[in-house]
Amino acid sequence: MLAWTIYISFIGAAILMLRPKASARTARVVALVASVATLALVIIATIRFTPGELLTITKVPWIPSLGIEYHLAVDGISLVVLLLTGIVGVAGVLFSWNVEKRAAEFFAFYLVLIGAVYGVFLSFDLFLFFVFYELAIIPKYFLIAIWGSTRREYAAMKLALYSFAGSAMVLIGIIATLVETGGKTLNLVELARYPFPLHFEMWVFPLVFVGFAILAGMWPFHTWAPTGHVAAPTAASMLLAGVIMKLGAYGCLRVAMMLFPAGMGAWSFHVLGLSSWRNLFAVLALIGIVYGASVALVQRDFKFVIGYSSVSHMGFVLLGLMTLTQTGLGGAVVQMFSHAVIASLLFAVVGRMVYDRTHTRFLNELAPMRLAHAIPFAAFTFVIAAMASIGLPGFSGFIAEFEIIIGTWQAWPVLAVLAAVGILIGIGFTWRAMDKAFFGGGATAEPQPAAPHAALPPITIPEKIGALILIASTVVVGVYPRLLLDLILPALNSPLFDGLRKGAWR
Repeated sequence: MLAWTIYISFIGAAILMLRPKASARTARVVALVASVATLALVIIATIRFTPGELLTITKVPWIPSLGIEYHLAVDGISLVVLLLTGIVGVAGVLFSWNVEKRAAEFFAFYLVLIGAVYGVFLSFDLFLFFVFYELAIIPKYFLIAIWGSTRREYAAMKLALYSFAGSAMVLIGIIATLVETGGKTLNLVELARYPFPLHFEMWVFPLVFVGFAILAGMWPFHTWAPTGHVAAPTAASMLLAGVIMKLGAYGCLRVAMMLFPAGMGAWSFHVLGLSSWRNLFAVLALIGIVYGASVALVQRDFKFVIGYSSVSHMGFVLLGLMTLTQTGLGGAVVQMFSHAVIASLLFAVVGRMVYDRTHTRFLNELAPMRLAHAIPFAAFTFVIAAMASIGLPGFSGFIAEFEIIIGTWQAWPVLAVLAAVGILIGIGFTWRAMDKAFFGGGATAEPQPAAPHAALPPITIPEKIGALILIASTVVVGVYPRLLLDLILPALNSPLFDGLRKGAWR
């Protein structure tokens, strides 16, 4: 059944591509029906799923001479990222209800991107995984280059170049893996049990991990992210922050760490106090947390604030992965879900509710408008999203970051303290942006009463529904995190992750 998440998305895209002059209303309806249908399939599959199992969906030979199969399967971790894809996918369509320019093409690219992402999260053949991963790059380029703003061509090209550079590194790792196994298989389940030589894992692990981590926004390869977020149209920003960055993090866990855990073992030497790739990537993740939050603190463009905050929050995902503790790893996967929902909500408010109405994103220009009075639902939504983003108890962000900090403390107490500093800076930039944009903080003078015709358009019904879906998602997980943890923890304790549970040394 879950395979139809891919097929329905592609069928919807094909319908729109065959009718490029379809009305904007028709395009929206097709996209909404496809995205709601795929989310419904994921929810049904989640309800029926038995935690801890690996459910094979389809497995047929594709390129038999190389042992490559069309192999779709799902475990608890896959279900979590499938859920976030479905939720963000539906919300993105609702927040794009105002798209009129080449609407059929816009939603066709949108559905291709969603379908490719579903394909990545369901693939259990490494070659098939890579095919879907690459397929996602094409539509995201066009979504930004055609429907974006603020140096859109530059941002789209930069994102594509970074993505292709990372993909090239991953491809080298895949080819090396195929050669090392004698060209017999690229099945992820079989590769997780394959006895790769230590020297092989020591160089393939960092190559593949960095290749995926580029798309996860790891410092210092993060610079595509804020630029891409700012230039992208609202739905594309939501997908970039909510889904595309999770492709990178998921690849780090599912491929680099699951297949080559010994690559995180100790070197025979020390460099600046670092003794393993695990130590190095943990430090880079920490730098990303503090750096992203610090840069967001001084931004004047509202969307850049959210863009750099995504870099900071994705740093927590990578830090949690590097702890190699059940608490840290579980928190990292919860953070993937949490950040997807919260960042999507923040970009929806800034891009659709605020920018499309005020035609400015500069905080100093927004301050005199007193948006809390002009568009109160937008202010309410941003306050909720901001509280979730800073980790207020009762929201998913609190659960995720708390687990990651605990897991980091178990591995490196000093890094845990420094990561907590990043959280404090995050509170600062979030509060500053909220105060300036919605409550007039820093306004130099009282705004003049607006003329009747200058009143900002009210928040539409599709926007309200999209916001409520995302708010409900972060609250439900924040109040009852077992909904996700009961899927994640049994998957981490499955045979696929034996290497990690043994401390990354076979």
